[in-house]
Amino acid sequence: MKKLGLISSILFILFLSCKDQKQSELRPSHNLQKSTTETPEKKSAKFDQWVELKSLDSSFVYDIRYATTRNFVHKKMYPCSKCYLRPVVAQALYKMQQELEKKGWRLKLFDCYRPGKIQWELWQIKPDPHYVADPRKGSMHNRGVAVDVTIVDQNGKELDMGTPFDYFGKKAYHSYQKLPDTVLKNRLFLKNLMQKYHMEPITSEWWHYSYRLKEFPIENWIWQCPK
Repeated sequence: MKKLGLISSILFILFLSCKDQKQSELRPSHNLQKSTTETPEKKSAKFDQWVELKSLDSSFVYDIRYATTRNFVHKKMYPCSKCYLRPVVAQALYKMQQELEKKGWRLKLFDCYRPGKIQWELWQIKPDPHYVADPRKGSMHNRGVAVDVTIVDQNGKELDMGTPFDYFGKKAYHSYQKLPDTVLKNRLFLKNLMQKYHMEPITSEWWHYSYRLKEFPIENWIWQCPK
């Protein structure tokens, strides 16, 4: 009988120990990082979701048009010129830049991440989904996975792509072939380079490419500018 009592006591102690362990596993951890809506330029949980492209390589060339009035709305839309992207996209562009540098060429950026509310402003001026994404669905720019881009040579001169950036017309389409051979070759070179690193084109703009292997949400934050 004593042996049975001892065994019962041991089993009861083991039961309490397992119960305490399960309850401990179910308790929320107080060390988890809280979510935040702060901009990526501040130390927050969102910081690792964005990369300012120049932090990877200072040799990129920038002409962020919506930070100027030299765009199709003739209005300054951004507070200042900056290029933020999702890390996977920034890394892809960095690899392209390294490849181009072997030829003495570089990438030139016209637009990168675009806040969602600015997409609404553009849509009000040009509500044509061939050229401006419907803000209700959102642009790939609003998700930080699209760039408007071209290539410059060793002298900083843009390769001839047949039309300026933000040209609205058939001549800017990838399918348009009534162009000099040099232009067609330049466009194809850019397209092949971008697709090599999983950046895909759209029909109507030779300059627009986006990363589609992973989905990201639309964002509205706006970067800080130097004082």
